[in-house]
Amino acid sequence: MVSYQLVIDCAAPERMARFWAGALRYTVEPPPGGFDTWRDYWRSLGVPEDELGEGDGSDSIVDPEGHGPRIWFQQVPEGKVAKNRFHLDVKVGGRREDVPLETRKARVDAEVERLVQAGASVVRVLSQSGVDHYAVAMVDPEGNEFDVV
Repeated sequence: MVSYQLVIDCAAPERMARFWAGALRYTVEPPPGGFDTWRDYWRSLGVPEDELGEGDGSDSIVDPEGHGPRIWFQQVPEGKVAKNRFHLDVKVGGRREDVPLETRKARVDAEVERLVQAGASVVRVLSQSGVDHYAVAMVDPEGNEFDVV
């Protein structure tokens, strides 16, 4: 069996972890047993203080149901400079076969509003007359692209 985690480079790992935990309905990963914070855990392993970043080190999120991958937000010094080569689709609308387009639009729009309130921004609406598809392209607080479908 292969397991994996998704790693997202960013400037503010804790902020990104909180945003994406809310967006994906994940939870911020608690520190390992016996440690009050992730910083305490990393210190116990000998990680130098200047490599620990800001805050308590809450920089990863997990699926509370245990199905999705762990996502780690890795602090890097450089900012985002180009379009993502891949992106996440936050799927809330429902299956085309089961849910009418107007209902999917309403669900997507409600989720977009929730994510805007959490710090995301709308880039554009992906919709064409006569096409049974509706999505909204967005960016997270650090400019990483994702779609709500």
